Amino acid sequence: MSNATALHHTVAAEAGSQEFLVFSLGDEEYAIDILKVQEIRGYDNVTRIANAPDFIKGVANLRGVIVPIVDLRIKFRLAEANYDEQTVVIVVNIAERVVGIVVDRVSDVMTLTAEQRKPAPEFGLSLPLDYIDGLGNLDDRMLVLVDIEKLLTSEEMALVEEAGE
Repeated sequence: MSNATALHHTVAAEAGSQEFLVFSLGDEEYAIDILKVQEIRGYDNVTRIANAPDFIKGVANLRGVIVPIVDLRIKFRLAEANYDEQTVVIVVNIAERVVGIVVDRVSDVMTLTAEQRKPAPEFGLSLPLDYIDGLGNLDDRMLVLVDIEKLLTSEEMALVEEAGE
C-alpha cells in the first residue's frame, strides 16, 4: 500500500470522528468543538458592564483585545456559580468574534466517533434548546454536545458586542 493510499484510509476512518473540549457545569459534563477554542485561561480581572444581561459577567482585556465574558451556568439557569481555583474561561471564536465562556472546570479533550454521537432528544416543548447538538455516549459518561455558535443567538451576540465596545 502506498503512503497516499494509507493516508486516504486513515482520513476516511477518522472522517466520522470529531474532537471536543469537555467541561463541567455543576455535576453535568458538556463538550464543544475543539476547533472553536482559542485558549483556556483562569477567571480573573473581569470588568462589570452596567445594564448588561446577568449572564454577561463583563469584559476582560486579552492581550489588548477586549473580550466579552459569558457565564454559562447563569445562561443555562443552573445553580449560582461559585468561582474557585478551578473556574476557567474558555476563549472561543464564534462567527469571527472572540468571546470568553466561564465554566466550572475543563476536564479533557475527547474524540467521539459518529457512533458515539446521538441526536439531541425531542422534548416536545417549546424549549429553546436548539444549541444542543446531540449527546456523546462514552461508556459510563454522557456528554451534552453544545453548538457554541447557536448557543449565543444573534440577538445575544449583539448584546455581547455592545458589552465589548
